[in-house]
Amino acid sequence: MIGGFEAQAIAVAMENMIPNRPLTHDLFKNTLTSFNVHVKEVLINNLMDGIFYAKLICLKDDKEYSIDSRTSDAIAMAVRFKAPIFTYEFIMEAAGVVLDDPDMEDDSKEEEELESDTPKSSSSIEQMNVKALESMLEKALEREDYEKAAEIRDEIQKRKEEEG
Repeated sequence: MIGGFEAQAIAVAMENMIPNRPLTHDLFKNTLTSFNVHVKEVLINNLMDGIFYAKLICLKDDKEYSIDSRTSDAIAMAVRFKAPIFTYEFIMEAAGVVLDDPDMEDDSKEEEELESDTPKSSSSIEQMNVKALESMLEKALEREDYEKAAEIRDEIQKRKEEEG
């Protein structure tokens, strides 16, 4: 489970959005960069009582440092530094993640059904009124479909700029 603010911090970086003022993760990235520290990778290193634990693996002057972090913060930093994210097989198994699962096809069908009320192309989004777009934006955020949410948000902003 990830909180709304943490998810937004990750989505902002993934969508290359630039907020008016730096978010906390942007501030931290700027600080690390100013001191020539680079996040090399993120390691999700444990899962206990349903809580994931992570570390930022950082480099400074060819020396490696490990910094304990909340997993959501570590992912937000990895996205900003374009760093890979790793974990162990035992964590994937404990979390119930199964790779190459034939049931994955059923999951993708369910996702398609959930998205059936969302237009597939940006041209159909352009045909909708702002109220419908705002409703669709809420649904996309509920589904944690941040790419679609960003697309809808951009269309709403474009319309508001055209009006104003």
